[in-house]
This record gives sequence, C-alpha cells and structure tokens, in this order.
Amino acid sequence: MAVVALVGRPNVGKSTLFNRLIGERRAIVSEQPGLTRDRIYGTVEWRGRGFTVVDTAGLDRVAKDSPEGDLPVNTQAQAKVALDQADVICFLGDAKAGLTASDLEVADILRRARQPVIMVSNKHEGRDDRLLTHEFVSLGLGSPVEISALSGVGTGDLLDRILEELPATALGAAAEVESELLRCAIVGRPNVGKSSLLNAVLGQDRSLVSTVEGTTRDPVDTLLSTPQGQVLLVDTAGMRRPGATKDADYYSLLRALRVVDRADVAILVVDATSPLRAQDRHIAGRAREAGAAILVAVNKWDLLDADDRRDRALIKELRSAYDFAPGAPFLFTSATTGRGIAKLLPAAFELAQARAVRIPTPALNQFFREALDRRPPPSGRGGRRLHLYYAVQSRSRVPTFALFVNDPDLLHFSYARYLENQLREHFGFAGVPLRLRARRSESSQ
Repeated sequence: MAVVALVGRPNVGKSTLFNRLIGERRAIVSEQPGLTRDRIYGTVEWRGRGFTVVDTAGLDRVAKDSPEGDLPVNTQAQAKVALDQADVICFLGDAKAGLTASDLEVADILRRARQPVIMVSNKHEGRDDRLLTHEFVSLGLGSPVEISALSGVGTGDLLDRILEELPATALGAAAEVESELLRCAIVGRPNVGKSSLLNAVLGQDRSLVSTVEGTTRDPVDTLLSTPQGQVLLVDTAGMRRPGATKDADYYSLLRALRVVDRADVAILVVDATSPLRAQDRHIAGRAREAGAAILVAVNKWDLLDADDRRDRALIKELRSAYDFAPGAPFLFTSATTGRGIAKLLPAAFELAQARAVRIPTPALNQFFREALDRRPPPSGRGGRRLHLYYAVQSRSRVPTFALFVNDPDLLHFSYARYLENQLREHFGFAGVPLRLRARRSESSQ
C-alpha cells in the first residue's frame, strides 16, 4: 500500500488536512503549534483506489533551551522516518502567513528527496489569500495546489494530483487494508511504559519515549506483518482522570478512548512497581464495555528485587488485585531487558481468535443444561425460578448469547456472572468480554 506523507513547519494545517482526508477526527487540531509529536497513519479512499496517509510532527528549527528537553529532536526524527517511508510527499505552506524561514529550511530538505513532492498552499479561506501563493512558487517545487483543509475546498484536486504521482502498482482498495486486520490498542495510565513496550516489540523507536509524563498525545498507529497475520498496533496517550486533563491532554484522552472502542484486543500496561489505582480499573472497564479482549502486561518487572520476582505470593497478589479483568492472561514484561516481549503479539492473536469463536447451537444448549444442573438458578419473587428454554450465539467478535427464558427479570446479575465464568472456562474465552441477553420466550406466553 502506497504511503503519502504530510510535512511542513508547525501549525500549517497538517493535522486538519489529515482529518479531512481520512474522514474522521484522529489527529489533534489546535492553534497551539507542535501538538502532533508522533506520526499517525490513516487510510484514504479516492476514486476507488486506496493509499495510506501519515501526519507528521512539524519540521522546524529546535531551540537549545527547549523546556521539553530532547522532545523536539525526537519529534523531528519521527517526521524524517515518515519521509523515508513515503512514496509521495505533500509539503504544506500557510497562505495566510506566506513564506517563512522555516519553510525555506524544509524546502531545502525536500529538494533532495527521492520521492515526488507536491507543494500545497493551505488556508485559502478567502480570495485575498491567493495573493500569497506566488511566494511558494519560488521554492522550486512546482505550482502549488491551493486548498482549504478547514472547509475542504480544493482537497479533491489534491487527491487527484496524489493519484497521478503514485505508481499504479502501489495503489489498492481501502477495503483491502481494513479486512482481516487485528486492531490492538496499547493502553494504560501515564508513564507505565506503553511507548517503551511498543518500541521493544518493533525493535525501533516508533513511539516517543521520554521521562516527561504523557509524551504520547495522539494515538500512534503501526501496521505490522507477523507470522500470525497483520496487526495494527496503536500506542495511546496515558489515560488520566477526566478532571486532571487540560487542553490538548483532554483531546488526547478522547482519541485514546476512541481507539479502545475500535480495538479487538487491549493490552493494558500496568506498572509492577506501583500499586493498583482506580485509573487501571477504569481503563479496563472501558475496554470491557467496548468489547475488547484484555491482555494485562505487568511492565517494569526488572525493577523489582530478585526475591520479589520469585515470590509466588506476590504474583498471586497481583493477579488477585486485577480481578477487574476476569480470566485475562497476564504477561510479566520488561521493555528494558526484553522479558516477555516476544509473547505479547502471539497472546494478542490467541485472544482475537477466542473472541471470534462461534459455538454451534447444540453444543451451546448442552453446556447451559449442564451448567443449570450443577447450580440451579435462585428463586425470585413469589418463589418463581428462571427457566431456560434454549440459547443461541447471536454474534461473535464480542461473543453475545441470547437466552430465551420464561421471565428475563429472573436472571439475577450474580447468576449471569456465574454463567459467564462457566462459558469462559468451558469454551476458552479467558480475557474475552461476554454478553448475555435474556429474552422472553414465546413458549412462556
């Protein structure tokens, strides 16, 4: 699949254009420069053809006394990696601000690029802005394509130009990219090592790693081919309490929650050296509500004393503490030493396969008969007891079971929990959220 990179100095509208092209709000958009720190991938379909677009951090000069330490250097390194991967580069300029010294520096880099470069003059929200377009012609990158990423004006012309520049053999249908793809979200509260874990899996600095808490703002997409199949790994911003988020952090939280909502598997990263917090439970609860299977990665295992790592009581205590993810597999990992890293993706694929299982109706009804015989339902009001006539699995990928009963109100939540646990144990649904839906059977009318 072809890759198109959006580059330019900070705040020229790269993230706005990215969101416009993919048709959803994925990248953070704000007047504050430099909010995109990592590269973000999305799929674009135009005239029946598909390609991947990547939003990059702004390429700009780096102040030596930057308050964020080495982060500006890291973000520009990420942008340059995206340039190396790209088949076509779209260089964005701001028609309202005109040509700047930073534009000249970026253009100097792009003139040496091996790929075709499309000059894009953005922010044409009014006729007067066209007066500044001629400044970009002087860069020697061809006639600019005039657009307004904010309103969408001119983006069709830009997409046509991109298709002209891309080799036909590199184009595919967008549906081909989306099908049979494992979506795996790496989630957790800030500073538990999510980005370090992702980088350890990939063997490269794919996500920003820094001692500054919360350096990942946008969800970071990585498409990876493995022996088990293709997986889209998404490193999300650390999820803080809603009241603790401000400005860009608030929007980062919204993006992270959306990623969880789309995920097949959520790798919940927790800190082995830090006690369980309410945030961990909240994040796991959100993943369960969204229907994602949960894999718990107990990270920073190498920071524990050797005696603690061998302490079976400690391991049992950890599993007990994380009872909010019933049956979820645990992996004890270290992004620093590599412990457990090789097991993460195979475990995620196993969970995805379990989540997609469809149980034949005869086997399902035999299971429920035996489960009810082992532990009959409790009596309800007036001594009435739940009676199950039959059951069917109504959907997979969030395994959902319809139970046709005499009275849905008689299915107490504690008994439903018993049936869920029995289903997990019997059919291998460990770590997979299940849905039981009680319906009144016509036989009970």
